Amino acid sequence: MTTSDLVRFIRGHRYAVQASVSGTASSQAAVVGIAVSDDLEIVFDTLDSTRKLANLRHNPSISFVIGGCVPGDERSLQYEGVADEPAGAELERLKRIYYEQFPDGPSRLSWAGLVYVRARPRWIRFSNFHKDPPEILEFDHAALSIGG
Repeated sequence: MTTSDLVRFIRGHRYAVQASVSGTASSQAAVVGIAVSDDLEIVFDTLDSTRKLANLRHNPSISFVIGGCVPGDERSLQYEGVADEPAGAELERLKRIYYEQFPDGPSRLSWAGLVYVRARPRWIRFSNFHKDPPEILEFDHAALSIGG
């Protein structure tokens, strides 16, 4: 499995469970709409009043679970990374990627406090329980061959 295969799998899913850690070390999870770049950057929008954004501003460690929720498709991807809030040309590039997945995204630009968050991967595990034995592949930061 290549980085391109991982990107293709993520692009096949519009939503993911995103997890972060609060300032008091409590876990928090939410479903978010996601898009992914060719370099496995995940981008989503949220409001600056959300717990997830407060958590990520305190501790930028972020995780996602993608897939695994559709009966008959026992494939999932676990993603651990570091989040930031891009600005300038980087933000515009990521918004274009996000709007390809969510064409209604620009309609939210008028929302007060709308923020775009980018995650860059540090570790990914892909699991495929359609195979016997199951296929479980792990990719660390070096194996992902990406910057960030």
